Amino acid sequence: EWLGLTVFVLLSAGAVWVYLRQRGPGPSRQRIEHVGPPDVRRVLVVANETVGGDELMGAIGELALAGRREFLVVSPALNSRLRTWTSDEDPARAEAQGRLDATLARLAEIGVEARGQIGDADPLVAIEDAVRLFHPDEIVLSTHPEGRSNWLERGVVDAVRDRYDVPVTHVVVDLQAAARAETAG
Repeated sequence: EWLGLTVFVLLSAGAVWVYLRQRGPGPSRQRIEHVGPPDVRRVLVVANETVGGDELMGAIGELALAGRREFLVVSPALNSRLRTWTSDEDPARAEAQGRLDATLARLAEIGVEARGQIGDADPLVAIEDAVRLFHPDEIVLSTHPEGRSNWLERGVVDAVRDRYDVPVTHVVVDLQAAARAETAG
């Protein structure tokens, strides 16, 4: 009995050691080259359902007041597993486009010029695509609060902070609290 347990523990420890050695060091941080005039900062904003939230609008407004900024808002087209499996992305893209259009219009109302695009369903892929084309000096990620955010559960914010050498701001948008406040008021 003890011999079996000892063999199991040794084999398990050996497997973990081999796994960790094969993984090697994590990927190095990606350096993002500044593009454009030196006095203009490029800000990549990534949000899906929270894209029109007051907290995010406030954060973008503060950045716009801080100096010359170019904004690119990316809204990943999140899809259900079934729709992804059946390659039916049209409803998800249409919903994301509607949210994005409303956000860009709201930003224009407060004097913030921004452009937008629909991103890949995987937020990390959407960010990678946008970084490659836009070369941001800063990234703003908007999520639901802890416990309701799939992106936080998956470690998206930490992964972006680890991957890129630019400041990453995490904005939490609580749409449920905003809806409760609106109905109470």
